[in-house]
Amino acid sequence: MSTTLNENLLLAAPLAPLAGSLITGLFGKAVGRKGSHRVTILGVFVSFILSAIVFNDVLHGASFNATVYEWMNVGSLKMEVGFLVDSLTAMMMVIVTFVSLMVHIYTIGYMADEEVGYERFFSYISLFTFSMLMLVMSNNFLQLFFGWEAVGLVSYLLIGFYFTRESAIYANLKAFLVNRVGDFGFLLGIGLLMGFAGSLNYGDVFAQGDKLATMTFPGTSWGLLTVACICLFIGAMGKSAQFPLHVWLPDSMEGPTPISALIHAATMVTAGIFMVTCMSPLFEHSDAALSFVTVIGAITALFMGFLGVVQNDIKRVVAYSTLSQLGYMTVALGVSAYPVAVFHLGTHAFFKALLFLGAGSVIIGMHHDQDMRNMGGLAKYMPITWITSLIGSLALIGTPFFAGFYSKDSIIEAVKYSHLAGSGFAYLAVVASVFVTALYSFRMYFMVFHGEERFRGPKHPDSPMGRAEAHGHGHDDHGHGHGPHVPHETPWVVTLPLVLLAIPSVIIGAIMIGPIIYGDFFSHGVAFDKVIYIAENHEGLKEMAEEFHGWVAMALHGIITPGPVWLAALGVIVAWFFYMKRPDLPVVVARTFRPIYVLLDNKYYCDKINEVVFAKGAIAIGRGLWNEGDVVVIDGIVNGSARFMGWFAGVIRFLQSGYIYHYAFAMIIGMLGLLTLLLTLGGK
Repeated sequence: MSTTLNENLLLAAPLAPLAGSLITGLFGKAVGRKGSHRVTILGVFVSFILSAIVFNDVLHGASFNATVYEWMNVGSLKMEVGFLVDSLTAMMMVIVTFVSLMVHIYTIGYMADEEVGYERFFSYISLFTFSMLMLVMSNNFLQLFFGWEAVGLVSYLLIGFYFTRESAIYANLKAFLVNRVGDFGFLLGIGLLMGFAGSLNYGDVFAQGDKLATMTFPGTSWGLLTVACICLFIGAMGKSAQFPLHVWLPDSMEGPTPISALIHAATMVTAGIFMVTCMSPLFEHSDAALSFVTVIGAITALFMGFLGVVQNDIKRVVAYSTLSQLGYMTVALGVSAYPVAVFHLGTHAFFKALLFLGAGSVIIGMHHDQDMRNMGGLAKYMPITWITSLIGSLALIGTPFFAGFYSKDSIIEAVKYSHLAGSGFAYLAVVASVFVTALYSFRMYFMVFHGEERFRGPKHPDSPMGRAEAHGHGHDDHGHGHGPHVPHETPWVVTLPLVLLAIPSVIIGAIMIGPIIYGDFFSHGVAFDKVIYIAENHEGLKEMAEEFHGWVAMALHGIITPGPVWLAALGVIVAWFFYMKRPDLPVVVARTFRPIYVLLDNKYYCDKINEVVFAKGAIAIGRGLWNEGDVVVIDGIVNGSARFMGWFAGVIRFLQSGYIYHYAFAMIIGMLGLLTLLLTLGGK
């Protein structure tokens, strides 16, 4: 087999969904609803098939690292469009296109009742797929930044899809602004590397890693790579929603549910994890940067999980779960366990997309009621959604033999062996998060699928539909105001993606743990000697490799040994007792520990802090610049010059009398003055 991948095949992978997006976006009304979803699904399907072919070729030793298009040269700096395809990239291509394909199919059923924007929605999600592929396939920082900003722009459009809804507009502006904060740091990091390495190409920058590690940031004693890597990670904090730049992701649930699965489970929010993994040759030169990554990830993993326990909106529970799991991945990056982080990225993509789409199926069955307090007993009405959601929940909490068990347990083990500053706190955080994850996951599961059928009675007074009923706006699905909503299983275009995502949520962990963490999956790099840099003295991975005896033995060891599996089981038991056996207890606990409940319910007041400190601060700065800069300086110059010209014109107009003899006299005086000046100068 050829060791170089076909360039045309690689080009076709991102361009196929782009073509579908353009056709639907420009000619959506002409091709109609069916034509719109068919052409975009075809484009993403072609991209998935090509990605699978690329993945197979890469497994057999093929790779690609070359310029596809040279945009411009600025001195010795080259700005190019190029692809770097190795095992990491090929894996990401398959994940992105497969999840995107499932979302496209699912969207047909979810958006079936949308009278406006159907074609626009399909155009957006295909454009997002193109942007994400350009990001993961890039071989230089310029293209990486293009894909980075493109997915941010499309996510802004998708979150605000319902642009007539005030909450959606607020959510997409919030996502856009918070990501701009992260992207500013990201751009600074790229600028530092470009300025001192003299190149935007990954390979060129990585080759100078040892030299860059000896440099200091100008005017300080800080290591240059420490500053550059922290700036790059600030970009990842925005995209991958790490504390304190996490605040945009829960509110982004205002977008349609397929977007939650596509953007916030498998693709956009993992862009930061992917980027840090790619930059591992640089991060490994700075223990300070790695400690920073570890602590931020640990805070996110634990404290965002706590927030999931008090949420009642089914999509927000899954959203906070995503935040927590992204924290797990970030912790793995911080302790240099890059293969483990990527492994969890892969398993999480499937079971989290499954949970988001399962939540959407429940919302459809509940006639677009998202409050779990109005659900219960749905298992017998929605059997496919029930069983697939159970599979997703079991994978999420790390149940042995399910995908999430192998990746989460590996992260916990990797952190345990780390001696980096902050790793002790990180270990406590990820272990405690196991119990918290099981608690909020099965709280959601029991409230939705088991127990009392609460949809038959009046809606919970604190839920959106309960408040609507209190104001006399309650109605049945036909709008006649009689009879309760009866949940129903969703159509096959919704349940088929659930089944197809449930399969890898069970088996992918057992299949991939050996090659990815302990095998040679990442052994052959293109821009670096390995795809992912792994320090030779990384004792944790060595110890883990010695203790690994196969996926069956690992699962059995997890069951019989007190540890994370037992903590997860305890979380499930507590959730069952609180929400099935004694559903009155959560209210009692919330009342007893009211200060803590209020703190969690207000999301640690992060939004309030942002509004009071940053938003009002920005407004104050803006007003100050307007008053002092615009009014005093700019308007002063403009208005002052206008007043001067008015005065000057008022003086000059007296000389414009209109009489010829006045002008002749002025000319004579001027000539005399000029002759006098010339004679004077000549005399000298």
